[in-house]
Amino acid sequence: MSLTFIWEALGGVGLFVLGMKFMSDGLQKLAGDRLRRFLEKTTGNRLTATLMGSCLASLLQSSSAASILVIGFVNAGLISLYQALAVLLGTGIGATLVIQFIAFNISFFALPSIFIGVILKFFGHNRRLVYIGDLLAGIGLVFLGLQIMESGFAPISQSALVRGVHSQFFSWRITGVVIGAILTFLVQSSSAATGIVIALATSGLISFADGVAIITGEVLGTASITAIAAINGTKAAKRTSLIYFVINILAVALALVFFPVFLKSIAFLSQGDAEFISPAIEKIITNLTPPTRPFIARHLANAHTIFSVFSALLFLPFIGFFARSADILLPGKKEGVDIEPRPRFIDSRIINTPPIALIQARNELKRMAEIARSMFNDTLEQFNSYDAKRVIRIKQEEEALDILQREVSGFLVLLSGRSPNPLEIPGMLRMVSELEHIGDQTETIQDCLRSKKEKNIYFSETAVEELKSLAAKVSEIVNLSTGSLGNSDTETLRDALSQKDSIEAMVEEFNNSHMDRLTTGRCTAAAGLIYTDMLNAFNRIAEYSYNIIKSEKELIDAISIGGD
Repeated sequence: MSLTFIWEALGGVGLFVLGMKFMSDGLQKLAGDRLRRFLEKTTGNRLTATLMGSCLASLLQSSSAASILVIGFVNAGLISLYQALAVLLGTGIGATLVIQFIAFNISFFALPSIFIGVILKFFGHNRRLVYIGDLLAGIGLVFLGLQIMESGFAPISQSALVRGVHSQFFSWRITGVVIGAILTFLVQSSSAATGIVIALATSGLISFADGVAIITGEVLGTASITAIAAINGTKAAKRTSLIYFVINILAVALALVFFPVFLKSIAFLSQGDAEFISPAIEKIITNLTPPTRPFIARHLANAHTIFSVFSALLFLPFIGFFARSADILLPGKKEGVDIEPRPRFIDSRIINTPPIALIQARNELKRMAEIARSMFNDTLEQFNSYDAKRVIRIKQEEEALDILQREVSGFLVLLSGRSPNPLEIPGMLRMVSELEHIGDQTETIQDCLRSKKEKNIYFSETAVEELKSLAAKVSEIVNLSTGSLGNSDTETLRDALSQKDSIEAMVEEFNNSHMDRLTTGRCTAAAGLIYTDMLNAFNRIAEYSYNIIKSEKELIDAISIGGD
């Protein structure tokens, strides 16, 4: 067995994967943004969500890439766990469209497609032509890679050593499943993995049944990629990836239990015999192509389609059950604040019932206040012991505040004009904005602490004590403001004003002390910049907290007047 054939096969794999990447990039640039926006709007129904998952996987040329994007949507709070599961079930169907296209193996089109694609990419006069060039070049590389892979794998398949290893290695079906999972994980694309399997089977290196087992295992590789994408994500993202993994394990287990029936269904729906080998005389006459299996590519593509459609049809009716079981499969900590980046209370269907809608908005506002207070307290903990894991939570809290600010503000705008009190909506909008600003300034303090640690910047003992005393004072007004929602009165407002004035005086005093340290050389310029940014951030947080208390007091007075 010559090394030439091995390098030929590996080179074909490289060209094939590169072609898949080019195709994916071209399609994403042509229609990616529009599809993402459409995805956000059409995932309310499980059927449309599944359809959108199919479109997303077809666009990205990979169910793995589509799954990662879906986890990103869950992290951002754009879709719920229920919607995400429906979209993920559809990604497998979308990947089959790409695989069916690959199974045509029209290698005669490869070189012209590459030539035209390169011409458009480098000489196209507008962006769209360049993207089409990427797409055509990718298509050409895919089929050229397949052709080279098959030519390289065919002689290798005749080796007695390879046949011996194959007979031992594939004695159990589960071996093929594991190989499929690993292959998909390595190439980061189920479509690309299936293309490689098609090349292996066409050249005779693996049998049809082994190829089906490998394709069945690819979903576990996709689920593993999805799980890794959710490691640093929100609790909802982790639950989504876990449930998706469980669903795929169940689907693979069913496929293995009914494997003979699975093979018969593939044979029934596919043309020709999967194990049929083209006459060896063809190699002698042309001296170009080795004997191959002309029908096995379509059989394997159909295997992927049948498995994906079967999984979607079987599990789609149960995604509600899986979503409700999420807390059991991955329970969250009982203590702490719910920081899932999605509204918990507001519902646009209640918009025509203003009294209930206002209660919903008020509850969501209180939840925002709890998240803002938790974020601030988590950041203060970084003063005592800097924790990288806590940084992730702070980031999640900041993202949750951003999303809730957008959702609650949009809800209140829709509700404006329906409220019996014209001052109520503007007051709540101001408080939503102030809470989000507290999150932004808290993130600034966290960034300063991170920069200080990464750059090995040290503060003097005096500066550290000043920051800690200021942080403790600001913590009081933050707790006062976030706890005053619904019960602010004149005494609370007076107390908040006193605290705000005291904090402003402390900031001014500490700034003067800081300038003295700079002029005497006891503080470096780098440390001084970070120190000043932190002082200003604390001062702004105190101001925003006071504004929340003031707005709440005005809102309560307005409601009281309206009630009278």
